[in-house]
Amino acid sequence: MANPVFFPSTTPNFNLPMLIPGQAQKEFFVNQAFAMIDSVAKRAILGSMQNPPETPGEGSSYRVTAPATGDWEGKEDAIACYIAGAWQFLVPYNGMTVFDQAAGRMLHFNGTWRSANAPASASGGTHIDQEARQALEQLVSALKAIGIFADID
Repeated sequence: MANPVFFPSTTPNFNLPMLIPGQAQKEFFVNQAFAMIDSVAKRAILGSMQNPPETPGEGSSYRVTAPATGDWEGKEDAIACYIAGAWQFLVPYNGMTVFDQAAGRMLHFNGTWRSANAPASASGGTHIDQEARQALEQLVSALKAIGIFADID
């Protein structure tokens, strides 16, 4: 006889609610999970902010920055999703990447949110090879910061 399978009450990655036998108001939990998935499936946020916007749109999402205030207090680094008139929060996981539409840049989470800055362009000088090396070193460092290259130094 096979051992019974027991499911946890939430999903492992986004902590979305799972249905359990005999659960009342199942549609609430399913709809909440769908709305949260819809908020982050696009892998983009409207921006990074310390406090909630005054009039958020349904389904809008933001990265919460420190020091968070108002309804976002204590939710630093989370993705805040406005669903059915209330804020829901997704805790980021290592490897999560989103596009910050306001800043026009990718953000990568690895213990903290990071983005790569483009290296300064080489200009002038008599040792062009040295400048090119420095630019490449800056590029490599930037790519390391977002986890593209492993930091093995």
